[in-house]
Amino acid sequence: MGYCIYLVEDESALNEILCMYLRQEGFTVKSFLDGNSALKEINNEEVDLWILDIMLPDIDGIELLRNIKYKNNTIPIIFMSARNSDIDKITGLELGCDDYIAKPFLPRELVIRSQKILERVYGKPQEELTISNYIIDINKRTVSDGEKLIELTSKEFDLLLFFTESAGQALSREQIINRVWGEDYFCSECKTVKYDSYKSRRAIGLKNKKRNRKYCQTSNG
Repeated sequence: MGYCIYLVEDESALNEILCMYLRQEGFTVKSFLDGNSALKEINNEEVDLWILDIMLPDIDGIELLRNIKYKNNTIPIIFMSARNSDIDKITGLELGCDDYIAKPFLPRELVIRSQKILERVYGKPQEELTISNYIIDINKRTVSDGEKLIELTSKEFDLLLFFTESAGQALSREQIINRVWGEDYFCSECKTVKYDSYKSRRAIGLKNKKRNRKYCQTSNG
């Protein structure tokens, strides 16, 4: 789907479960276990949706919500709370929260709410992308050259989709790793990243021979 979600939940087990469900749906997820860590990232423009727990160990979720909306009033936010309080719900909605979900809830419910809000705010994501005669089917996760289906692994497809969505942008290795492998991924020489990137680019050809045009270039530094 290409959307990036920032999740703030101090219960580590629940945090991991929610991240897993959201990532399974194709979202890029960056998680935080406290409010102060999240507060440092509110200027980051890559985020498309915030999911906040109201009860955090350091700062109040309401205060975090105020700070996020102060920096970007249009960013959608889902509020979570274990407190069965109408005041929390009303306060969150008054401050610009787009949805409120009371704990306990099924992870799938949060996924569906996230999808609906993202579609409402940003519109439905494209189902297909076209590069010259190459067709990338996002839902089926396939790439074809005319009638010929091009074989790619899951990560190679994710890379190709990210490159396509970021057309015209210079991407750092860190940006690519965080978006496709996740921020917790560790590699010393990143040979896997280099190899998958090479195969993804080769899938649509480093050059379109008919037009002699490069689609993707690597730059050192």
